[in-house]
Amino acid sequence: MTPFTVNGRTYLPPDRPIVGLCLDGSADEYLDAALAHACMPHLLDISVNGYRGLARGQMPSCTNVNNASIVTGVPPNVHGIGGNYFYDAAADREVMTNSASFLRAPTIFPAAQKSGRKVAVVTAKDKLRGFFADGLIEAGGIAFSSERAGQAAKPTHGIDDVKALVGATPDIYTAEASLYVLRAGVQLLEAGRADFLYLSTTDFMQHSFPPEASETLDFYAGIDEHLGRLLELGAVIGITADHGMNAKQKADGSPNVIYLETLLGEKFGSGFRVILPITDPHLLHHGALGSFAQVHLPPGSDVKLGAIMQFVRELPGVTEVLDQTNAARLMELPPDRMGDFVVCSGRDVVLGRTPAWHDLSLLAEGLRSHGGRYEEMVPFILSQALKPEYAAKAKGDPRNFELFDFLCNGTIA
Repeated sequence: MTPFTVNGRTYLPPDRPIVGLCLDGSADEYLDAALAHACMPHLLDISVNGYRGLARGQMPSCTNVNNASIVTGVPPNVHGIGGNYFYDAAADREVMTNSASFLRAPTIFPAAQKSGRKVAVVTAKDKLRGFFADGLIEAGGIAFSSERAGQAAKPTHGIDDVKALVGATPDIYTAEASLYVLRAGVQLLEAGRADFLYLSTTDFMQHSFPPEASETLDFYAGIDEHLGRLLELGAVIGITADHGMNAKQKADGSPNVIYLETLLGEKFGSGFRVILPITDPHLLHHGALGSFAQVHLPPGSDVKLGAIMQFVRELPGVTEVLDQTNAARLMELPPDRMGDFVVCSGRDVVLGRTPAWHDLSLLAEGLRSHGGRYEEMVPFILSQALKPEYAAKAKGDPRNFELFDFLCNGTIA
């Protein structure tokens, strides 16, 4: 066992395979439903003999910010990713954070690889692979996505036989896109090609179906089957999520949207820029509608920030309005990638820009989404019992970005 240190934290993994699993969009209700329907016997065993609780994720409760936190072991004000999407004021452009160039802190993976572990990272969404592969491929590790599995090549992904190992590339808008990730982890571990894994799924199923749906239960049964195989191979498993998921609809099934940019323009004039950090290439998931927004004032605005914030605060469905300074402090966000103030909405409400900016035809089956406080708390599960000091820590305010700390330092393995 060789320790390694990254971003001020030292990791001493046990001499057993390590598997960190981010079940994208898995609110705890999904696991409860699966357990209630006896769909996840291996998870039940883990819950009894290991540890099952909750951890606090990062705000906004979106994919990029939370995955970046998990793989660096630090919050967004250190690693620099404050959402899937932000306004780069210096360049005067809106950009997606789908590149390692936006990271301000290294991931734990290159250091783990250099310490003697065989590291492999498999993600469903290719947009995350850049984060995960940064420095890892050069160190001799593996990183690929199920979304573009067929494009994996040795020089860029550390592997060139994904199809032979796992199967053909799945459609990203299917359950198979996530199950492929877990199957890849099993195959890599079984073949002795990895012993330190991070597996990150996609939330298409959670965006599409509530916890009790038969499609959901079948999906979680598939996850459990792979968990069982990983346990058979001797892995110590840690499970968390990047965010939860809730229905964001009116009684008639239509999306429950506050169009912030429209309302601000009608009240105070044009020029407001509302940034929705949930925005990413997978619009069929959510139509870029989530429960968190960054608001940039018009250049040279003579309207006082306090008056604007108070107007937004009084909008039905808005639950939280914070200026940049307080939001950066309370949500541990990088101030230079934020608006002048942030807005959060209620459990069943999403924030939008203008009606024309969002294509609601993509959401014909209804809207389930995330981004706000109501999706902040996520599962936190370890397959082994916790050491006393970590059991005590778990009773406090554990964070999902501490997953590998618990896996490497906190389990009785």
